[in-house]
Amino acid sequence: MEKQVLEESLGTVYSLLQAEGMVDAARLVREHPASAEQTGYDNWNGGTEIWEIKIEIPALEFARLGAKRAQLEEQISARLKTVLETDSSDWYSAKLIPAKEKQKDWRAATSGLAKQTRINIFDGMRLENVVWCGALDDVEFLSRLFDFQRMPSTDTRFKDAAGDIWQHCINNDDWDRDWIFTDDRFDLIDGPSDPFLRFLCETVHPVVRPDRDEAIKLVSHFNEQLRPVGWEIYEEERIAGRPRFSYRQVSHAGSSVVSRARNVADALDAGWMAKEIERVENAVERDPALAIGTAKELVETCCKTILTKRNVAFTKSEDLGDLTKKIAKELQLVPEGINDEAKGAENIRLILRNLTQLTHNLAQLRGLYGTGHGRDGQYRGLQPRHARLAVASAVAFIDFITDTYRHREATTQNEGEGK
Repeated sequence: MEKQVLEESLGTVYSLLQAEGMVDAARLVREHPASAEQTGYDNWNGGTEIWEIKIEIPALEFARLGAKRAQLEEQISARLKTVLETDSSDWYSAKLIPAKEKQKDWRAATSGLAKQTRINIFDGMRLENVVWCGALDDVEFLSRLFDFQRMPSTDTRFKDAAGDIWQHCINNDDWDRDWIFTDDRFDLIDGPSDPFLRFLCETVHPVVRPDRDEAIKLVSHFNEQLRPVGWEIYEEERIAGRPRFSYRQVSHAGSSVVSRARNVADALDAGWMAKEIERVENAVERDPALAIGTAKELVETCCKTILTKRNVAFTKSEDLGDLTKKIAKELQLVPEGINDEAKGAENIRLILRNLTQLTHNLAQLRGLYGTGHGRDGQYRGLQPRHARLAVASAVAFIDFITDTYRHREATTQNEGEGK
């Protein structure tokens, strides 16, 4: 198939997908390169060529599509047949494939995890006086990650790293507490990203750091540095009720908004919120209706979590409007305390009133366009940009009320200590 014919055909396929509301499939056709390959020949009925249109997707995006790839391939294939098989007896189908890695030094790549990011994380640990090995000693901790018996010793009295680490960290205790950060044998600052990220996850393992609040606080610090460069530490499972963490790459689409939402979930230790945030992130581009519905649920979960922590009772029958009224009253969100003579006092009042009104609008938007309601066959939902607006509004609200909650808690604690 000639390249010009392929491009013209794909342009028509794109227009059909757009017109029929299949925006994800249309985006893949428009944004990514495609090539045609004849994969077979059928002698039946005078001879039929079998063609596969391969669309190359970046590896990270390809992996994130997951099980949805088959559905997208079917949608694109059906339009290819509409466009091409009317003038030909040949068969056509679409195939999504991961794009080849073009980075020559990919084996040594750090996937965007820059040296400065790592230094910032270690500096933060120093500032917070974090003992990286937690409840374990240096040898116990490192033996969970490295086979340091195969590493060289820096002390001529010992044949391997196991000996000199024991000698200087346990027997004599004459090494700096944070010696591991700059030891070339472990290469945490300049080496590949995986050992560094595994090291971070191990510092917050339940066995290493049994205090759940301390571990979550540390994870929040890690993620402040990691998420802007495309990584995050996340809760993978629980051991005896305590989170065990792993690491993964994250999409940059809407990353600042989602990052703020994750910080809220970390601060409140709200596991269910974390699941809703992940659902929102995955749905914004691919399923706007689900994202809008989940944004409303995210606000509701946040309200209930804070009310529970403040020992404020609520019932199952109370809707989002009732919950936000209780939150506003409990946290004193409406700023009566602002001096009328202060510059911008009325503007501040209006902003906060509008912020609480967002929850009402989210609930209505969810009812009109979100998940949870049947639709007729002609229904066309909102676009991803509308979902992003709903999600950003929800995150603005939960971010503000969580910050206010933490401020109120800190003020109460300080007043208690001053007595």
